[in-house]
Amino acid sequence: MNLDFKYNADGLIPAIVQDAQTKRVLMMAWMNRESLEKTCESGLMTYWSRSRQKLWLKGESSGHTQRVVRWFKDCDADTLLFEVEQTGGACHTGYESCFFQPLNRDGSPAEIAEQPLFDPAKTYH
Repeated sequence: MNLDFKYNADGLIPAIVQDAQTKRVLMMAWMNRESLEKTCESGLMTYWSRSRQKLWLKGESSGHTQRVVRWFKDCDADTLLFEVEQTGGACHTGYESCFFQPLNRDGSPAEIAEQPLFDPAKTYH
């Protein structure tokens, strides 16, 4: 397995995740070599949680998994892009994407045009 990318000083690389069909960006998360190995082996997105300092399989508590369709490295090999088949919402707040909050030109929040796909209070107990 060739996972020789440009990791940061903490051994992490940013992973941008988008829906393989719609191309909507769903989320950004961090991966390390071990999470990349697990993702390649299982075909399901596995990340490194900086706050919990451990691996996490996307959907392990919610059931909202991400199956890898294809992936890419950028020209500098310091960022990865994954196209996935998303089951349920990608965001822990219940929305399809973590990028659901539009902003006005001044940076203030604009009206959110979409509805959450699930209730996080019922999904994460």
